[in-house]
Amino acid sequence: MAIDSMSPVERWQAVLNKKKPDRVPLFWRATRETLEKVKKHLGISEDYQLFKKLHIDETVSVFPEYVGPNIPEGYDFFGCGFKNVSYGTGVYSECVFHPLADFETLQDIKKNYTFPSIDWFDFSRIKKQIEGKEHLPIFGGGMEPFLRYTQLRGLERAMLDLIEKPDIVDYCMEQIFQLYYKITQGIYEKIPGKVLLTMVAEDLGSQETLLFSPDCIRRFFLPRMKKMMELVHQNGAYVITHSDGAIRDIIPDLIECGMDVLDPVQWRCKGMDRMQLKKDFGEKICFHGAMDNQYTMPFGSIEEVKKEVIENIEIFGNNGGFFLGPCHNLQAITPVENIITMYETAYDAGWY
Repeated sequence: MAIDSMSPVERWQAVLNKKKPDRVPLFWRATRETLEKVKKHLGISEDYQLFKKLHIDETVSVFPEYVGPNIPEGYDFFGCGFKNVSYGTGVYSECVFHPLADFETLQDIKKNYTFPSIDWFDFSRIKKQIEGKEHLPIFGGGMEPFLRYTQLRGLERAMLDLIEKPDIVDYCMEQIFQLYYKITQGIYEKIPGKVLLTMVAEDLGSQETLLFSPDCIRRFFLPRMKKMMELVHQNGAYVITHSDGAIRDIIPDLIECGMDVLDPVQWRCKGMDRMQLKKDFGEKICFHGAMDNQYTMPFGSIEEVKKEVIENIEIFGNNGGFFLGPCHNLQAITPVENIITMYETAYDAGWY
């Protein structure tokens, strides 16, 4: 059996620099219920033991400590309320209170709501968060402003606002953006040169097509994404852009804005053919994910999981540029055997 010749951060840096690593990097993405189920199956108690056993590259995420006004239980620092909701196949924290839902005008919002301030965050312990973990890929900063906007306004209202109340969208999105831009700056300043990847995300796709028109995306989403991506590159880090769904038509725009890594590559969605994505964009970006979480992982056979792993490595891993993992959080209904098979097969087949 081959033995790792690179540390996790060296492996990830090689892929990001379009160089061949020792093997394809593997990452973990799952609900907490799934994580505990896999650990129980393997007879282990600690997360790091799971990562070691399945050859997964552990990553570190840093974020400043919240020191602002007191937050009631079940709420976040934006005033959004959350509740654990069981769907029978898993429990999820859902936003159930939207503090800006009832406001009709921009003036109402400005008069009655205070956006979080950068002064509500303490960056002094950021260094402590990475102590002893410098050999691991470090994620820090980033944003997903429209997701936050949907939590503030409610999903239906937020979508309608794009057409009916663009002044509210612009104002709120800018407030959200400015906060996360300053948070990202603060992280870079505390640990200069240490952050490897920053997530600049927006879910732009459905199963069949874009969720928004290209003009809408270019109007409300891309300008702020580009500004954040420029900040990332100015600080020597790489941009990983998360967007679910059928987003083929907007990928060139994301690359032009500064995207370095596309996540999660939902290849069963329309227009997301793996070979075509690699052919069209493989020289410009890396791919992160690609293990299907709609059919293969939760419902496929062990042989189907093995087949997809090998296909993904052959397609996306050709000449490097690929991090293998699930397209989305592995769900509690996913058979443990499929999860273990995915990682073991990827480790065995992923050597360069």
